[in-house]
Amino acid sequence: MNAVKVLEDLKRRFPNEFEYHQAVEEVLSTIEEEYNKHPEFDKANLIERLCIPDRVFQFRVTWMDDRGNIRTNMGYRVQHNNAIGPYKGGIRFHSSVNLSILKFLAFEQTFKNSLTTLPMGGGKGGSDFSPRGKSNAEVMRFVQAFMLELWRHIGPETDVPAGDIGVGGREVGYMFGMYKKLTREFTGTLTGKGQEFGGSLIRPEATGYGNIYFLMEMLKNKGTDLKDKVCLVSGSGNVAQYTAEKVLELGGKVVTMSDSDGYIYDPAGIDREKLNYIMELKNLYRGRIREYAEKYGCKYVEGARPWSEKGDIALPSATQNEINGEDAEKLIANGVIAVSEGANMPSTPEAIRVFQDAKILYAPGKAANAGGVSVSGLEMTQNSIKLSWSSEEVDEKLKSIMKNIHESCVKYGTEDDGYVNYVKGANVAGFMKVAKAMMAQGIL
Repeated sequence: MNAVKVLEDLKRRFPNEFEYHQAVEEVLSTIEEEYNKHPEFDKANLIERLCIPDRVFQFRVTWMDDRGNIRTNMGYRVQHNNAIGPYKGGIRFHSSVNLSILKFLAFEQTFKNSLTTLPMGGGKGGSDFSPRGKSNAEVMRFVQAFMLELWRHIGPETDVPAGDIGVGGREVGYMFGMYKKLTREFTGTLTGKGQEFGGSLIRPEATGYGNIYFLMEMLKNKGTDLKDKVCLVSGSGNVAQYTAEKVLELGGKVVTMSDSDGYIYDPAGIDREKLNYIMELKNLYRGRIREYAEKYGCKYVEGARPWSEKGDIALPSATQNEINGEDAEKLIANGVIAVSEGANMPSTPEAIRVFQDAKILYAPGKAANAGGVSVSGLEMTQNSIKLSWSSEEVDEKLKSIMKNIHESCVKYGTEDDGYVNYVKGANVAGFMKVAKAMMAQGIL
């Protein structure tokens, strides 16, 4: 495989899909050596087949707002690869959603799901609809119109969507209700459901908790832990909230959180009481993080991200490309010893190079944030066997999965000087399982 040629070919075929190109380039640059040990892969043109989605659905979504106006949005579902199981990946509702972002997410999801060792392929979907500022009735009408187009392409053994940015329990509930109405079946077709109708305990917490479980494995490798470590967290949604919760539980100190308007810096630390306030502010009132600064009298920086503040560990938990090369240099200069990604691809290629050149612990999202989809996989299992596991059972399974992912990364990513390149480790481990499955199933 010539990684440069493959990427140039993709750019020619799919111009202006920059996030998709970035995700593919990051994987190709790390798996090339391993790939070239298998001439049978090249003969089967495996890499091109793995980079291009199996299929992409695009559709218009028409809905009515509360004033009686008819609105339109675009809807998408990218079914990337199902070599090891049904397509599996979230639905994102955000004004930034486009095909490039969803193709990058579906591509990443394929390897992330492979790392979990659960039987799940990779997919992603969404719309440029934003729930922010919309009433419950407007969200419901939009979601029902969205599902009216999507339902025929998904199913418990075909494609199992979940939540993502802009899609929480409310949106998943509306989607499931409409899917059930259209199919006249009660199946585990969506994950992240309410516990009353098939959801799994620990699912809301899973991405944040899993990220910290992975971080703890990295720190353990270096003979340390989270106790008294100062953590910079970005975001204030589901992932950030439960990342912060687990950091507090394990003796760390969280000093920042953010949203799309800016970030707060609380040097005293965001304790349990303050975190409860953020959860209420964001989950119930859908407020802005600046309200925290007004309530507790701490620093608020508008239109910025928290990476210039001093801390020991950075936990990006917001969105893609939120840490650039300059941000990464500030983090290193301020003494950060580890970066563990709760979001999908939050670090640019330049930032990743800075982290790796400094030889700090750096965990890419496809490994560190795999806890969310892992518990989604466990929810699928519970739905299939018509049983519900306790919080303790699910949490233990999550810890075990994150530990196994860490071991796979160490196995494939340890370099000659002993430094663990977690990016290479995650990419090679995830790729090899999917590649072998595709080879075994023939040229399709």
